[in-house]
Amino acid sequence: MEVELKLALHPRHRARLQRHPLLTAATSEQHPLLSIYFDTEKFDLMRRGIALRLRYVNNRWVQTLKTESQSVGALTSRPEWEVTVIDGKHPDFSALPPVALDLLAGIKLKRIAPVFTTEFQRATWLIDSAQAQVEVALDSGNIYAGDACSNICEVEIELKSGTPEFLFDVATRLLEHVSLHVEPRSKAERGYILSNAVTPAPVKAVQPMIEKKQPTKDAWNAILQAALVQLSANVPGFLENAHDTEYLHQLRVALRRLHTGARLAKSLGQAIPDWNRPLRALMQALNPARDWDVFQQEILPEILLILESSTGNIEIDDTASALLQNTATLARQQSQEILSKPEFTRLVLDIGRSLLSATPTEAQQQEAKTWAKAVLDKRWQKLRKSCHGFAKLDASGRHKARIAAKKLRYVADAFAPIYGKRADHFIVALSALQNELGYTNDLIIGQQLLHKLPKKTVMLGFELGRLSGALEFAAAQRAHLPTAVWRRLARSKLFWR
Repeated sequence: MEVELKLALHPRHRARLQRHPLLTAATSEQHPLLSIYFDTEKFDLMRRGIALRLRYVNNRWVQTLKTESQSVGALTSRPEWEVTVIDGKHPDFSALPPVALDLLAGIKLKRIAPVFTTEFQRATWLIDSAQAQVEVALDSGNIYAGDACSNICEVEIELKSGTPEFLFDVATRLLEHVSLHVEPRSKAERGYILSNAVTPAPVKAVQPMIEKKQPTKDAWNAILQAALVQLSANVPGFLENAHDTEYLHQLRVALRRLHTGARLAKSLGQAIPDWNRPLRALMQALNPARDWDVFQQEILPEILLILESSTGNIEIDDTASALLQNTATLARQQSQEILSKPEFTRLVLDIGRSLLSATPTEAQQQEAKTWAKAVLDKRWQKLRKSCHGFAKLDASGRHKARIAAKKLRYVADAFAPIYGKRADHFIVALSALQNELGYTNDLIIGQQLLHKLPKKTVMLGFELGRLSGALEFAAAQRAHLPTAVWRRLARSKLFWR
């Protein structure tokens, strides 16, 4: 079982990393690596989460088969089988153990052929502590798939012996001297993307692996792990394709799920993790970019229709249109800069490390279902209290109801695997309330965004005022809808009782 941390860095920082005191104190080895990755024409291995490669290193060919990795933030663990073979032209399937061959059952092995290659220089250092030993590897080179090429510049910290906490200690020390970035994708994954075998896409929330009789500590860890996986999986996509705003949306969903998980610590009789404070700061820092994305893609089209129906004019002044677009673009760029800073990488490492080192309390040893019922009951009562006399709630009251609905939604989603389909009806009704209150809130935020923009000319001020008025009208038109949605939810059966 391979256990490693993998982080990316900019090529210009390689020399700085190599001068790190932790590495200069250790013996370094360097050698070139050529790897050939194999699959069928239809990428059957990739679809099963298998990577098969032949690597030429130290004048010999080494065949490696890896299964789909289990990643928690930057930490990755995956089964692998490695054996020396005669040449690099064809894989030697007879050298694989039966458990590995079982993974290839049904695949016509004769159709397996080279798909892409990687060529890079690897420098390695062995770092020891009293409890563990790790290998730090700096890989610099390229991935080739036909005529396409992609750069490799990353650090892999692999556990050789001892406890995995030492991986995080080493990574944190390296981060003090050089900017390292979250990169959950393996070289094989990046090679398949380059080969057009798969199209990168934003990663939506995955349900945590929770069972009703599972110890609460394990259930809590599963909730945090699922959120951390979603967070790290969307980082490369947002940094490389910020124009696809869904990456940022899913990033923020993951952050809220982590925040929800962190606050669940109180229900287990322990302090909220220290990393929750920088997590909240990060959530706040990313809000402007997401607010502008929502305004541009969801709110603006609707208010333009309102303007068309009332004035017959759907066009926006070019200056106003450019200002809106440029402001949204700048906000996304600022968010990219935030996620590229060492502080974000350190946050991911801190969360990952905390999942390894937590000591269970007495409350954490109860069954997950018992814990889930107590948490869901408490969140439901808070939502009911917030929604009392819903039709008469003012803007502030509806905002509190929206927050309460959102908090209940995240814990309901987290605990849903315990209850199966029983949870579906309630969560759908809860989502409808959250969405309706959220949309009304987006209209209010839209007005706030417009008010903050500089009004350098009379015409620009007029255009922004016209849009703001349409937003106010849209909010008034929908004011009655959340009441009906809340009544529907209030009549729903509580799946956890």
